[in-house]
Amino acid sequence: MKDIQTREDIDQLILQFYKKIMVDPIIGYFFTEVVTLDLDHHIPKIADFWETTLFHQAKYKGNPITPHLAMHEKSPMTKEHFDRWVAVFCQTVDEFFSGQKAELAKQRAQSVATVMLIKIKSS
Repeated sequence: MKDIQTREDIDQLILQFYKKIMVDPIIGYFFTEVVTLDLDHHIPKIADFWETTLFHQAKYKGNPITPHLAMHEKSPMTKEHFDRWVAVFCQTVDEFFSGQKAELAKQRAQSVATVMLIKIKSS
């Protein structure tokens, strides 16, 4: 299995991840009921975020906290929700990739979830 090496790899990862979480019994409703997620618009933005995170490319412009705070106001997000997000993300990474960047992606996912939860709880 290859490591995450290109933007195309990130696009594949993010697309496969969102296919899973959109129907996930624990967190799927955030993306289908709480907000109506337009994947054609959302996936490139999230891929930019991960390209910036993994390859230090200044692609992502925005603040990921803001939309999550708005979502939290509509339907409270808990540690269980963030834990599930991390678990599904890591499972998706492991299905398609193996290597240093794949491990970094999983570590960063945990970090992102932790920061999001802290920011949401302190708002």
